[in-house]
Amino acid sequence: MSWELAELNVATLVAPLDSPILAEFVAELDRINGIADQSPGFVWRLQSEEGNATDVEHGFGDSVIANASVWESIDALHHYIYKTAHAQIMSRRKEWFERMTNSYTVLWWVPRGHRPTLWEAQVKLELLQAKGPSPEAFTFKTCFPKPSEEESKQTLSFDDECPAL
Repeated sequence: MSWELAELNVATLVAPLDSPILAEFVAELDRINGIADQSPGFVWRLQSEEGNATDVEHGFGDSVIANASVWESIDALHHYIYKTAHAQIMSRRKEWFERMTNSYTVLWWVPRGHRPTLWEAQVKLELLQAKGPSPEAFTFKTCFPKPSEEESKQTLSFDDECPAL
């Protein structure tokens, strides 16, 4: 079985998305999403018909935005986050997002072709927050390799429906 890297990050906004405080952030979304879409190793990202994820319903709270994506490798995602214009925009995150006290980004391996639901991603983030990094939910600071063949037989699957949100 071949694997891809899934990613979720959440952020609590300091003001409503349509506020002047967030105007510059919102103005950059299409450009930054376009860079992701064209990045080597990019596979998929959560988005609405408008092309971004800010208006996708989730269970993280009213003032929270959530972004999920799938990449070919840890290196591909790392390059996009830290070596493109995404890094310049995120250097200003203190202007737009509350300081998070818990983990707000989680990585995990998914079978090639699988597109994680927000429920699945929320479960992974909660697992990371409760138990710390593990092969099932980890961070850039503590990465885990792709599962072996034996581990892939035991991989959890998630329904497309969220039973609790």
